[in-house]
Amino acid sequence: MILDGLTWLGLDWDEPPVFQGARVKRHQAVADQLLAEGKAYMEDGAIRFRLPPGEIAWDDAVHGRISFQGEDIKDFVILRSDRTPIYNFAVVVDDVDMNITHVLRGDDHISNTPKQIALYRTIGAPLPVFGHVPMINGPDGKKLSKRHGATAVGDYQHLGILPAAMRNFLALLGWSPGGDREIMTMDEMVQLFSFEGIQKKSAIFDMTKLEWMNGQYLSQTPAEELYPLVAPELERLGLNGKRDAVVKAIAAVKTRSRTTLDVAKQVAVRLDAKYVALDDKAKKEIAKDPAAYKASLAESIAALKEAEWTPEQLEQRLRSLAERRGLAAGKVFQPIRIALTGGTVSEPVNELLYVVGKEPALERLEQAARAA
Repeated sequence: MILDGLTWLGLDWDEPPVFQGARVKRHQAVADQLLAEGKAYMEDGAIRFRLPPGEIAWDDAVHGRISFQGEDIKDFVILRSDRTPIYNFAVVVDDVDMNITHVLRGDDHISNTPKQIALYRTIGAPLPVFGHVPMINGPDGKKLSKRHGATAVGDYQHLGILPAAMRNFLALLGWSPGGDREIMTMDEMVQLFSFEGIQKKSAIFDMTKLEWMNGQYLSQTPAEELYPLVAPELERLGLNGKRDAVVKAIAAVKTRSRTTLDVAKQVAVRLDAKYVALDDKAKKEIAKDPAAYKASLAESIAALKEAEWTPEQLEQRLRSLAERRGLAAGKVFQPIRIALTGGTVSEPVNELLYVVGKEPALERLEQAARAA
């Protein structure tokens, strides 16, 4: 699941993953060597590391100098009685063998670090750079957990999040490039990254902020690139629209969407009238004056029937109608928007009409006028 999440995010790795469980014999050999050298001892069937006295300190890449006293840390088990290694020991052996130079992890690991440094020194290996980044909290300020809706990174694709947006959002949890800059490409994040930009306070995982950022990426992504992400959701909704029509609809709605699920729902509304349902705002708008709503639709239908079905001509026809009636253009546009989408917010009405198509649009307007 971790590897799938990294792949979805577009984060690659240079070497095959190393599995701790596949290296138990190596861990056992190092533990036995420490035992033979008197740097560890047997107790209750387990091997326990003999922690040297004195200061154990390091210059943390995030927090600066951190210091512990060896006397305050008890000798700890490195190999259980069943000969399986504990984390603090296995991770040091693995990192030494992999020539790891930097260890960046959550600051809940700070208490583990002096134990690991003592092991590095005893084994005779150079210390990596340690940096402890802030934990991620939920909106309530408490540690992020499943009660906040936390899930595997890769699962966010099923919530309609784009990988580039998720990558950008995650990068800014506990790190800042400086200034108010937020939307960045992978290359820009790599170039701007520095330890100095890592914040010491905990970050907040804000789903609203993630969806806003995703909306920014949706608006910048060509409709053709979004099609393969939207099409499966349309199929789940029971709609199998033609590719050209779907792409045209995606282009119309993507700037007002927060997720690809939103895009799919709005595309469905534009391609099939059965997905149109009046929302509360639309119902209130109609209820103000049902007769005026019906009359406005009737006049718009008459004006649109002979129109050339291009965004430019449609806008011209409707604005001319508004002028003849002595109304602001919005008074003509809004009843059409409500009839076609069931809501009070959409792309410009001339573009909406163009995407829906002449015959389907006129049919919807006529049905809405009859129902009013």
